[in-house]
Amino acid sequence: MAKQDRAIRTRRNILLAAAKVFEEHGYQAATISEILTSAGVTKGALYFHFKSKEELALGVLDAQDSQFAVPDRPCKLQELVDVVMLHAHRLQSDPMVRAGVRLAMDQTATGLDRTGPFLRWVELSRELLEKAQAQGELLPHVVPARTSEVFVGSFAGVQSMSQAFSNYQDLMARASELLRHLLPTVAQPYVTASLHLSASRGAEVYQETQRLVEQRPPQHEEAAAVG
Repeated sequence: MAKQDRAIRTRRNILLAAAKVFEEHGYQAATISEILTSAGVTKGALYFHFKSKEELALGVLDAQDSQFAVPDRPCKLQELVDVVMLHAHRLQSDPMVRAGVRLAMDQTATGLDRTGPFLRWVELSRELLEKAQAQGELLPHVVPARTSEVFVGSFAGVQSMSQAFSNYQDLMARASELLRHLLPTVAQPYVTASLHLSASRGAEVYQETQRLVEQRPPQHEEAAAVG
């Protein structure tokens, strides 16, 4: 078990180092040597876990969503709101999330499959919208498969604007405003009126999810760290 624990910690340390380098330099300019220096591990240790720079980048893209999940909500549109606002909050402070977004949005990342995060976001949004539809939360014209792509594309654009204007410091306000504009076009009026859409919502959900993570048995935390 001790050997497994060390492997988990080493892998996590390498991913955090890679995230730092990718965020600072982008995918193309980042080098394995810089990641090795940042992680403080041998080349053999790195290549035991990741065979290439591409695998490292894909690991960062996957790891950004591995530890925090919004609990089930009775109102599925509120759950969708909370997913968005939690991600926005983490983007301001979590280096793994920041690097994952940098990689996903990096159009110069030749040879790197950047579709994974978008596909996961679209799938999660579609599932929540379908559940919301089954509960009567949506307007009759809404097609979840189409609306989910609009949501994801719009949020990606807001993230890019926030990064350019304020290095994500105004992202919570921008995300809140985006939801206030989009949700009335898909939600029943009584549902829209009940939603918590404030810019502080992300911090509130983060505190909730952090408490849940701390309450998990150790083996669950290890599984999350493996991603």
